[in-house]
Formats: sequence, structure tokens, C-alpha cells
Amino acid sequence: MRLIIVTGMSGAGKSVALNCLEDMGYYCMDNLPPMLIKDIYSLLSDVKGIDRAAFGVDVRGAKFFQDIYDALALLDQQHIGYEILFLDCADDVIIRRYKESRRSHPVEGDGLQDSIRTERQLLHGLRSAAHTCIDTSRMNVHELKKRLTQLYGQDVKDEPFPLHVMSFGFKNGIPQEADLVFDVRFLDNPFYIEELKPLSGLDEPVRCYVMEKEDTQSFMTRLTDLLDFLLPRYQKEGKSSLVIAMGCTGGRHRSVAIAEDLSRVLSSKGYSVRTEHRDLNGGGFYS
Repeated sequence: MRLIIVTGMSGAGKSVALNCLEDMGYYCMDNLPPMLIKDIYSLLSDVKGIDRAAFGVDVRGAKFFQDIYDALALLDQQHIGYEILFLDCADDVIIRRYKESRRSHPVEGDGLQDSIRTERQLLHGLRSAAHTCIDTSRMNVHELKKRLTQLYGQDVKDEPFPLHVMSFGFKNGIPQEADLVFDVRFLDNPFYIEELKPLSGLDEPVRCYVMEKEDTQSFMTRLTDLLDFLLPRYQKEGKSSLVIAMGCTGGRHRSVAIAEDLSRVLSSKGYSVRTEHRDLNGGGFYS
């Protein structure tokens, strides 16, 4: 099992790093007492489906943190492979980040600058032992995630990019979780066809009515071309999943049929697709 020990300066982005690793499939634990690393590693090694883990260890552990070198020596004695990822940052940037967040520094000192200086002294040996050191001074969150994906995403299993395709009705509001929203209200509405009104986009007569229209076919061609362009780039930027929402007036006919067809297309391209019809039959209907 691949083991990464995430440490570094407070305010340098350790929480972001752990969240990113978790998105890549790592079993993550933060603020772990160092002497528990070996035991938890052994425990996880016996769990089917867990083949990578990342543990956050830093000065927040107070007296426990002093055991870090003994804990690493124990891993070495047991021939347990591990990598130390150290996140660093310039003092002035850390000060700015703390002022923006209004959080207290975990190391007591005579002011923030003194706390940072003391923390550097405490972490000096660990930084020297680090296999990888990333300076986040000039990085934003997305750049850090991209760098971590390059470093630690290479051995992640070739799993399909998870997509969540959703239908909804504009009259009930746009889904807040949506990354991409497409409005299909320009299509002819089956609601005004007497025999189709009581049905939904899951029923074959409605599906045929919507999908066989020339405008629908033209739209789907352009939509799939756009997604063919976008999805690999979202993955490259470290996006762990994507929510694609298709909206019509009530979320019962057009958007449902389009979402179902889009899900089939994306599944055929190798993506892992979950389909939800938010406003169908009271909401939260999954096909």
C-alpha cells in the first residue's frame, strides 16, 4: 500500500493537499499522532480495496508530534515504504493567509512572526527528510491540486471519470451543485400534446417525440462535441467529478429525455455516469 505522510508549515496548504489526495482515492486521516501511523497502516493493509493512504502529521499534534522521528524509524524497521510530502510557504504569504482566515496559529509565540519562526525550527529535520517539497507561495488552490495530481495520481487505477447527469425544471430553480447547465426549453414541449402530457421523458412515446426532432439531434451533436472537448480538460485540472444539468420548464419531459440520452452517450465513451431526475415524481428520481 502506498503511504504518503503529509506535513509542512501551517498555512501552506496541507488541508488542500489531503482533500486532493482523498479525491484521488487515498484513504486520508489528518492530525494523526505519529506513533499510530504503523498500527493504522497495518489495519488498512488488511482492508480490501484500500491500496493507498495519506496521513496528515504536523505541529497541531503538540506533544504527540515529538514522536514523529521514532514513528518514522519504526516504519523503517518494519520495511514499510512511505513518502514524506512537505508543504512550505514564504513567511509573508503565511502571515497574509492567517490574517485573511482570522485563525490562530497552532504554535504559541510572541506574535505571528515568532510562531512561524518557531514552527520552522520544529519542522527543520522533517523538511530535510522529505521526499517531495512543494512551495505554495505563488500557487493558488487549482495549481496545487494540479501539481499533486501529477505527483501522486500516476498510480491511481484507471477508473472512469465520474459524471452526474441531472434533469431539472427551471420553475423549481437551478441545481446549486451543477457545474454545467444547459437550457433545453427551446425544444418543442410534449406537455402540450394531450396523450404525452401525463407521461415523462422516461416513456418511449415522449422520448421519441423529443429525440427525433431535427433541432434535438443537432443540439445533441453540438453538445457531445463540446463535452468531448471539456471533460478531458476538467480532468487535467484535477476535477474529481462533474455535474451536468439539463433543464426544461417543469423537469418532466424534455430535460428527462435529453438527460437519459446524454447519459447513454457518455457511458458509451467510458465515463462512469449517474443519472438523476430531480423534479420527476416529487424529485430525486434515479434511473
